[in-house]
Amino acid sequence: MPELPEVETVRRGLEPAMTGQTITQAAINRPDLRWPFPPRMAERLTGAKVNGLRRRSKYILADLSTGESLLIHLGMSGRMLISGLTVGEFHHDHPSPEKHDHVVLDMSNGARITFNDARRFGAMDLLDTALGDAHPLLANIGPEPFGNAFHQDYLAGRLQGKNTPIKSALLDQNIVAGLGNIYVCEVLHRAHLHPARRAGDIEPTLVASLVVLIREVLDEAITAGGSSLKDYRQADGGLGYFQHRFRAYGREGATCSTPGCGGTIQRIAQSGRSSFFCPHCQR
Repeated sequence: MPELPEVETVRRGLEPAMTGQTITQAAINRPDLRWPFPPRMAERLTGAKVNGLRRRSKYILADLSTGESLLIHLGMSGRMLISGLTVGEFHHDHPSPEKHDHVVLDMSNGARITFNDARRFGAMDLLDTALGDAHPLLANIGPEPFGNAFHQDYLAGRLQGKNTPIKSALLDQNIVAGLGNIYVCEVLHRAHLHPARRAGDIEPTLVASLVVLIREVLDEAITAGGSSLKDYRQADGGLGYFQHRFRAYGREGATCSTPGCGGTIQRIAQSGRSSFFCPHCQR
């Protein structure tokens, strides 16, 4: 599932095609994705101007002139693709419709935004912009990693007394927004922390380094356009490249990249997910 860097990359890719533009025609080609679409969705979108695009955790929110916001979740295989507009150095003509093109938005600048989702684990909803994070999908999400509310004292307070592994704690969206399996593995490798270590036992100095490293890893991943392992694509259809810089994730059996370590990356299962780590330098 796309994590914060992938969702932020898609949001940035959509901005020049959508922000300040009017949705001249919205086509909804099925009644639902993961959940049913809201009533009269096509009617409520058609004619609305997109005032801005923002991200909350792993969700994209398009704020509309109607006072509503279109909430978008990519799910496992969802793609938001742009056609009919020059993006960077390339012009993308409108492709022929595909089987899994579930939502199509034609914009006033000639762009077309297509939500394609083969597995249909994605979601879209319309919410009252003024209510902000009161939507059930957003209400209990923790602070953004790049925001001022995410700092050493906050994270130390949330980890204090926790018996869960540090890997599980950082995956908890109530504690910090947007982190998923890939980037938590990468952060813990750089922090030299074993993924099974008890969260409540992390020393204050290590908590401080976690805050820094979370931001560092996410920033590097966004710069690289995210990580493309299976279905993820940027809004222009291109791949992300951060997967070529993984130090731990997916590298089982490889030599640890930490200078002077010489250990071998191993994999364990935690709560049904694979954790990749070096037992030599992650304690």
